[in-house]
Amino acid sequence: MWLIMTALAGVIATAIWYVKAPEDKYKLGLLSLFFWGATLMWLVDHVMAYVTEGGEFLEINLDATLLGVAVIVFALFVWEIVLVVNDPKGALRKALRG
Repeated sequence: MWLIMTALAGVIATAIWYVKAPEDKYKLGLLSLFFWGATLMWLVDHVMAYVTEGGEFLEINLDATLLGVAVIVFALFVWEIVLVVNDPKGALRKALRG
């Protein structure tokens, strides 16, 4: 399930980035790369596990769903840290100056 969720998050982030392109003020391209990197990693993992061990290709249960949600939340958290550090609107600089 986490493969499906990260792929969907990648599609959504990429679509939003494309609408906002070429101005990537909010680093949506980086967020898209987070999601597509995770999707590609899990796709390779699923394919290799399916080829070597067989069984289910996709896990659809509560644990897999919670893992997908956790990965998406963590990616958004890291993305927000990048935004705060880059401060695209200068809000942090204004607040620190007083």
